[in-house]
Amino acid sequence: MIPVLETERLSLRAFCDDDLSAWAAIMGDPDVVRWVAPAPMTREESWRSMAGSLGHWLLRGYGSWAVERKSDGAMMGRVGMINPEGWPGLEIGWTLGKRYWGQGYATEAATAAMRYAFLTQPAAKLISCIDPDNVASQAVARRIGETKGERTALTVGGKDYPIDIWSITRAEWLRRIAAA
Repeated sequence: MIPVLETERLSLRAFCDDDLSAWAAIMGDPDVVRWVAPAPMTREESWRSMAGSLGHWLLRGYGSWAVERKSDGAMMGRVGMINPEGWPGLEIGWTLGKRYWGQGYATEAATAAMRYAFLTQPAAKLISCIDPDNVASQAVARRIGETKGERTALTVGGKDYPIDIWSITRAEWLRRIAAA
């Protein structure tokens, strides 16, 4: 049910039980989770996060993939479509372990996820919910063609978090790929 996407350096695939140690290390890192979670996750919470990603596919027909580096099989993080109940729209989101930052992996994976989303979903636009201080994710959003929109608050676990909604319309995406 969960397709595998291939890029030059990456495989985007379903999470599996063997990913837990790597995912728990990523989600337990305060530098990583300050942008995506209220606090570092325990191993148990990380397992639930993986299970939630898999359940998203079952409930919505789309979701997030585990990102695996082809050269060595390293599970680097996750990327994909996020749209739980109450979300502001169909989001392309990414979370990679710190050791993989600054190497173009997030852009490569998010580009593949965006392509899949526009080819398989009837969405008129895709969004990315980005913390106003997360300069690195803002740069990824720009590289995949998104532009910064409104600032709002995203409520997660009863707490509001300020976010900027970055977006790209289907028409903008089609123009980008036609020009490439």
